Amino acid sequence: MEVDYREEYIQNSRGVQLFTCRWLPPSSAPKALVFLCHGYGMECSNFMRACGVTLAVAGYGVYGMDYEGHGRSMGARCYIRKFDHIVADCDQFFKSICDEKENRRKSRFLYGESMGGAVTLLLHRRDPTFWDGAVLVAPMCKISEKVKPHPVVVTLLTQVEEIIPKWKIVPTKDVIDSAFKDPIKREKIRSNKLIYQDKPRLKTALELLRTSLDLEDSLSEVKLPFFVLHGEADTVTDPEVSRALYERASSSDKTMKLYPSMWHGLTAGEPDDNVEAVFADITTWLNQRSLNWTEDRARHTLVEPHNGEYVNPKFDKRHQTRFLCGLKGRTQHHSAM
Repeated sequence: MEVDYREEYIQNSRGVQLFTCRWLPPSSAPKALVFLCHGYGMECSNFMRACGVTLAVAGYGVYGMDYEGHGRSMGARCYIRKFDHIVADCDQFFKSICDEKENRRKSRFLYGESMGGAVTLLLHRRDPTFWDGAVLVAPMCKISEKVKPHPVVVTLLTQVEEIIPKWKIVPTKDVIDSAFKDPIKREKIRSNKLIYQDKPRLKTALELLRTSLDLEDSLSEVKLPFFVLHGEADTVTDPEVSRALYERASSSDKTMKLYPSMWHGLTAGEPDDNVEAVFADITTWLNQRSLNWTEDRARHTLVEPHNGEYVNPKFDKRHQTRFLCGLKGRTQHHSAM
């Protein structure tokens, strides 16, 4: 599948060079924009290439950025001094793309995997009405009770985080072994030298913990349309995390799908048939919500008749789509009438 792929370095507000990339449809203007937020230790150009290509072939302009210290961006490897720095960098870059003249009337969606799900939700919190929707793949937005550290341990680590912030002292299991089911794909991911595979740094681990606890306390503030997907056999982020988001979010348009027997890496570590099914669900959800904007950014109102098809009376019928639940997995859907 051929697409128009481009790379560029930008500089953030702290003077750090950040790697960005984009996948565009080869022969037409994008019908909408999708912004990728990758997971902890991951990167966009190689690890998320399949996502970029698949969505670009489906007609979307897809944009990614390696966070500071991740992938091909500059900075201490996988050191997160402040999680808000990641959010601020994404906000600045993503909005710069949205502000380009040819993009101002296009729908804009966030796409977050694992830790990128937390970035996505914080971008929404930062500007609640800016984004048209989000796809959240096994998001990090709550600490499972199964792995929540004891408060005493957190207190002890907090007392030394400014003394040894970059020390790699947090014990963890091999996430790659736990996240990606297909053994061939797992080894290919392991061979990607742009992916961080060492122990988490102390301050990084505490920032991830604080961010997760913060999001857990504010799930009811999530109001944008979202589609959350999770493998039922995921041992990296508990599927109950996605269920909590779905149940507590105030969004009037929210969908959750759980995939039996699938692991954490839904889009990169499953057998090809499973990956194709997941991307089919994602593109269907996006297609349903990719509408044209008027010049003043006002959007026509969508209504949903009893047959489940979203209809815009003033919108070209070619853009009307129907959301069909896949044969595998369980889908829950809630939308404004």
